[in-house]
Amino acid sequence: MARKGMMVGPVEHRVQGEMLMVGDKAPDFTLMAVDRSSRTLADYAGKVLIISTIPSIDTSVCSAQTRRFNAEAANLHEDIRVITVSADLTFALKRYCGAEGISNHETLSCYMDMKFADDYGVHDLDWRVCQRAVFVIDREGIIRHAEYVDVIGHEVNFDEALRVAKSLV
Repeated sequence: MARKGMMVGPVEHRVQGEMLMVGDKAPDFTLMAVDRSSRTLADYAGKVLIISTIPSIDTSVCSAQTRRFNAEAANLHEDIRVITVSADLTFALKRYCGAEGISNHETLSCYMDMKFADDYGVHDLDWRVCQRAVFVIDREGIIRHAEYVDVIGHEVNFDEALRVAKSLV
């Protein structure tokens, strides 16, 4: 199911998947890490998880979002994990992380099948990227914060996502 959902300039893009709501069970996922290993939701079991989704690591707002969550991750409780998810290829994520010193959280790709993007309601069908969003998942796998940004150039509410995550530990 596609919905109109993300503004890119004056054009509204089609976004596939239902928006997740606070209280929903977080969908499982299989994402690829920069070393080409797989990560699943189960890898973060028992932890609070912040999932930051971005359209492309090589754009200014996406880069700023990734750098900000990386900086915040350095000072979070050990039971909070942060991941950034995009449809970028793993070699692009690896290059970016190396060049920018991203080492406090993981950057993961949904490029292979876009299932994560579909299940989390962030699949921009027109550009085959992820809509900008942020989710906070509690230790039991329940969504406690979900924010979908409908204008590609706008930032997520970092402070609110971090506040919710910190309140869960």
